[in-house]
Amino acid sequence: MNKAITRKIEEVNLLVDKLKMAKTVVVFEYKGLTVSNFTGLRIDLHKQNMEVKVYKNNITRRAASLAGFGELSESLVGPLAVAISYDDVVAVAKTVSEFAKKNKTVVIRSGVIEGEVVGVDAMVALANLPSRETLLTQLAAGLLMPVKELAVGLNMLTETQE
Repeated sequence: MNKAITRKIEEVNLLVDKLKMAKTVVVFEYKGLTVSNFTGLRIDLHKQNMEVKVYKNNITRRAASLAGFGELSESLVGPLAVAISYDDVVAVAKTVSEFAKKNKTVVIRSGVIEGEVVGVDAMVALANLPSRETLLTQLAAGLLMPVKELAVGLNMLTETQE
């Protein structure tokens, strides 16, 4: 085999491994972005232990098929970038979505959430979820409220009996 084909096979295998390890994958159009804007997104994602790369659609299509995400191939048309998160399910979708709000040329196409291929609606819904810390705070407040009301009620009861 010639070197170009060998290199492409290695790139497909590398992307297959990345897709299998990923918690969330976001596929988005980047047409019209400046290099500095795209580099800014890359830096933001890298700070959060995520990555973004532009792959050839044919390589992405083959890798998605080999990784078991064949449905993803339908959305792989045009200039696309792939953002991958290995740790946090929500962070990559939220970061790309916020970036898309600032740069109107960026359009989320599809993605993979914990091994399931999803469309634009699911990716946007995931991006709009509150952060983990916010959800934990809401849960704690919800659990403490009945205890607080019980304490206030018992205090009022003891005061009326005195």
